[in-house]
Amino acid sequence: MRKLFITFIVSILACQMQAKVQTLTSPNGRIKVEINVADRISYQVSAGNELLLADCQASLQVGKEWLGRNAKLKGVKRSAINQTISNVVPLKNATTQNHANVLTLQFAGNYALEFRAYDNGFAYRFVLNRKGTVDIVDEGMTWRFPEASTLHISKTNTFVTSCEEPYVHLSSAEWKPEDGMTHLPILAESAKGTKMLFSEADLRDYPNTFLMSMGSNCLKAIFPKAPEAWEPLGDRSETITREGNYIAHTSANRTLPWRYVVIGDAATIASNEMGRCLAPPCELSDVSWIRPGKVIWDWWNNWSVWNVDFPVGINNPTYKYFIDFAANYGIEYILLDEGWCRDVRNPFEMVDDIDVSELVEYGKSKGVGVWLWMTWLAVEQHPDVIEHYAKMGVKGLKIDFMDHSDQWMVNFYERTTKACAKHHLMVDFHGSFKPAGLEYRYPNLLAYEGVRGMEQCGGCTPDNTIWLPLMRNAVGAMDFTPGSMNSMQPKYYVTSRSNPAGMGTRAYQMALYVIFETGLQMLADSPTRYMQNDECARFIASVPVTWDETRVLSAKAGKYIVVAKRKGERWFVAALTNNESQDLTLDLGFLTRNGQLTAFRDGTNAHRVAVDYRKQQQAVSPSTKLSIHLAPSGGWCGVIE
Repeated sequence: MRKLFITFIVSILACQMQAKVQTLTSPNGRIKVEINVADRISYQVSAGNELLLADCQASLQVGKEWLGRNAKLKGVKRSAINQTISNVVPLKNATTQNHANVLTLQFAGNYALEFRAYDNGFAYRFVLNRKGTVDIVDEGMTWRFPEASTLHISKTNTFVTSCEEPYVHLSSAEWKPEDGMTHLPILAESAKGTKMLFSEADLRDYPNTFLMSMGSNCLKAIFPKAPEAWEPLGDRSETITREGNYIAHTSANRTLPWRYVVIGDAATIASNEMGRCLAPPCELSDVSWIRPGKVIWDWWNNWSVWNVDFPVGINNPTYKYFIDFAANYGIEYILLDEGWCRDVRNPFEMVDDIDVSELVEYGKSKGVGVWLWMTWLAVEQHPDVIEHYAKMGVKGLKIDFMDHSDQWMVNFYERTTKACAKHHLMVDFHGSFKPAGLEYRYPNLLAYEGVRGMEQCGGCTPDNTIWLPLMRNAVGAMDFTPGSMNSMQPKYYVTSRSNPAGMGTRAYQMALYVIFETGLQMLADSPTRYMQNDECARFIASVPVTWDETRVLSAKAGKYIVVAKRKGERWFVAALTNNESQDLTLDLGFLTRNGQLTAFRDGTNAHRVAVDYRKQQQAVSPSTKLSIHLAPSGGWCGVIE
């Protein structure tokens, strides 16, 4: 009888645990995640008294089995994380505080769901604890808004994308299933104005996530299938001719990528380090050779220098001129972009006028390193090219045109970055997807493109760019390629291949260097043009790419942003706006003592003649409040010493 009674009690407790809604709150109690385990696993998320996400589903199809459907809850574990992370490449802060409450739900069938609640958002992931390998056929992930929310997304009709589409802004009620899809990250705004940044982290041996509408204010995750056969596509890529019926063939004993949402106002989104908190630790024992910095770039300015006594172009005299400029301005690197090798499919054979070894040695004598551009296909087909140029003394590779983000290509990123690390080469991925954690495991990966940057010229408008601190750059390093001295207002914009121009005022272009975050920051314009604008170039060259401390002083989504960043004893402060003028007040209360401000502001006529700027200097203190005016597509930047 006693045995039957105990069995009865255990059965009751098991049923109660099975039906119970599990609640997880952030350390400050503001963010609450409620997970319901029934015939399916669903959850809802609120911030304070505002319900932000409702009836969101989490499931995983492994072979023919759907994990998360009719799930049997076996155990519940609660814990907390409270750690300080030291950053190898500190794009925001020298250290990052990782503070979260954790809820792990263990299910029959040897899998679990792990949730984390942070003061500025939440994350979850599947954990598999099985043997061998599995085919993951699909992941059932939905994000549902309880009422219509405003979405800021990059629409694409195909998984083949360089992630450079402009942002579109629409209601979740207007976005239909037939309207295409978007890649991550995306930004949503609730009816009350709360911002939500959606992305993923710790992406390994798994495809990138895309989203499409399901209607009824609900977004659904979709994934590129795993490729099984390819054929050549031009001289720099391949096209997939056959796909598997799964999205990933992978280990059955692993964690899957984190799905995360940052929640708060615009300043919270721009200052978040959620991806850093969710990343696994660095896998390199020696990182002393990794040197973030700035690089003078050739392609955008079309190798155009003048007032010289040699024919300019893709030749050693032109690149030596670039090296001399870099040395004079304290810029760490030059980059040889497309054109230095005779055929992009053969990165070992240079054109007649290029000798990379000679340029490396010349740069060494001037304290300037050399980077080389290559296609991903060349690296894939000639993996020994990494060791070849590393032995020559090249410092890094800019690898381009991946344009895919399936499991195979995600693994290409990792094995290439790892091979480069073995030979002490740094990496910049162009034609790429967004950062998702590899850069923390292998911090020699300094930058990703995956952005509508200035190389788009007339397609790179301030109205689009103003969203980047809250979207693309909010999830990691971003190679935007700023720095045009040939600055123009959008309504007067003209450009040509031999005389490229950038949108935004001169002060706007300079402010980008303070606000945008990347471990490898380009100077896109001609060395000659920079020397003609020496005081602007000197300021740009002085802006660090890594920081001890970052503060977002104020921001309004799609309108403006003001940021202050500290490196040692110096504070750099900058502001950007969209295509509308702004009058802002900068409170310097973050200072701990008095200092001297050197600032660059939009000139009186910058609304017409975008190169118009004024330099000013003044004493400042922690009680100083600066009134600044930003012209349309304008900016402001300065340094306090």
